[in-house]
Amino acid sequence: MKVLHFINSLSAGGAERLLVDLVLRLNKKGIKTDILMIKGGDSPFLEKLSSDMDIKVMELTGKGSVYNPSHILKLNAYFNLYDVVHVHLFPALYWSGIFNFFKKKNFHLVFTEHNTTNRRREISLFKFFDKLIYGRYDRIITISNSVDETLKSHLVNHHSKIVKIYNGIDLDEIAVAKPYGKNEIGCKESDVLIMQVSSFTPQKDQSTLIKSLQHLPDQFKLVLVGGGPLKAENLDYVKKQDLSERVIFLGIRNDVPRLLKTVDVVVLSSLFEGLSLASVEGLASGKPFISSNVPGLTEVVENAGLMFQSKNHKELAQLIQSLIDNREFYMKTVAKCQERAKMYDIRFMTNNYIRLYKELSFKKKKL
Repeated sequence: MKVLHFINSLSAGGAERLLVDLVLRLNKKGIKTDILMIKGGDSPFLEKLSSDMDIKVMELTGKGSVYNPSHILKLNAYFNLYDVVHVHLFPALYWSGIFNFFKKKNFHLVFTEHNTTNRRREISLFKFFDKLIYGRYDRIITISNSVDETLKSHLVNHHSKIVKIYNGIDLDEIAVAKPYGKNEIGCKESDVLIMQVSSFTPQKDQSTLIKSLQHLPDQFKLVLVGGGPLKAENLDYVKKQDLSERVIFLGIRNDVPRLLKTVDVVVLSSLFEGLSLASVEGLASGKPFISSNVPGLTEVVENAGLMFQSKNHKELAQLIQSLIDNREFYMKTVAKCQERAKMYDIRFMTNNYIRLYKELSFKKKKL
């Protein structure tokens, strides 16, 4: 059986990291799996993929927009070489679905829905097109209860195609990671470090974290890991608030497990999520994890880590301070977080995807 994963690019992000980790594990289990990107370019994940020389990483274009519909015309050269084509994110979702309208296919088409919502769902015309496009897929994967519920509400007619498979991470990779000295990332050993790992987009709401520093002593510092379109805006905001000495921008990193072990508190201040890998990493990190109480995070974090009302920077600061002030509370929170993380082991996710692929491949052979 041969499987192709199709995605916009391998730029740093949760869906991209999930894909890379899954592909590496599928190949180890004997499922020949390759990756096709719409747009190539540098990626922090390419070095990780190079550890398995059997994985092909291909691209439709080295530059240009992923939103160019001419990409549809190039898909036939790739898709029909595989038994299963597994698609991630928009617009790859649309280009694959449209291709499936006009070309006779010899493969099964699968899509993973990574978020609880998106801007298309707020536009009437896109609501109509979504129903048509999703209908071209043989299976639609949802990654959490909230993603499952919101997608079913949005699509109405395609519930029989929807299968829930929880995201997972490599818990062993985090368990064995060694911390840096705080001085190695430009801080004092006496500093209290708070960290968020996420792209700089409106969804991730780093500004609430930055504002929380105004309610915390000067030795509390914020470490932000990631890149994205709003990074420059956040840098400017930090300067205007005279917080440049207390906010460290580390950019895109491939050593997140070590960074998690280095800081004191891990936070994710999102406005919404699907099933965030960063949240599961935070739970597994051996440090207390705090998240906003929003769809996609509540079901993962509630009754394990701590939660604050979205955008409430004062409440967030109070939770951080309470952890640092009470060592017993700190360690009890860590223990509950790590126990919850065990539910999201990547081995469970990989086995569920293999079962799905084999089920689809068996149906194809019977036909």
